[in-house]
Amino acid sequence: QVQLVESGGGLVQAGGSLRLSCAASERTFRMGWFRQAPGKEREFVAAIKRADGITYYTDSVKGRFTISRDGAKNTVYLQMNSLKPEDTAVYFCAAGNSVVGPSTAAHTYSYWGQGTQVTVSS
Repeated sequence: QVQLVESGGGLVQAGGSLRLSCAASERTFRMGWFRQAPGKEREFVAAIKRADGITYYTDSVKGRFTISRDGAKNTVYLQMNSLKPEDTAVYFCAAGNSVVGPSTAAHTYSYWGQGTQVTVSS
C-alpha cells in the first residue's frame, strides 16, 4: 500500500507563503492535495499527473498555488503564495493509480496522508 507523509504546514500571516511536501512510498498515476477547514467538507485544491505533468487547480487558488513534482523522489509539492485566512485548513496529500475518474474528486484517490495543518492569520 502506498504511504504518504506530508510536511511543511505551519502558521503564517496573510500574504505570506508556505510550501507543503508530500513524500510517497512509491510512484502513483496521480497525486493531489485536498483541504478541510473547520466546519467545512473536504475540498479539492490541486493535482498533478505523473506521466504528463498535467495540473489541476480549484478556482480559489489559481494564480496563488503551484503544484509540482519530483519524480526521482516520488514527492509532490504545493507552493502556496499570497495566503489568505480562508486558506486555513488541514491539508491532505492524496494519491491514486486509477486512470479513470476526475482528478478533482476525492473518490478517485486511494491513498491519503495524515494531514498537515496550515493556519493563516490576519
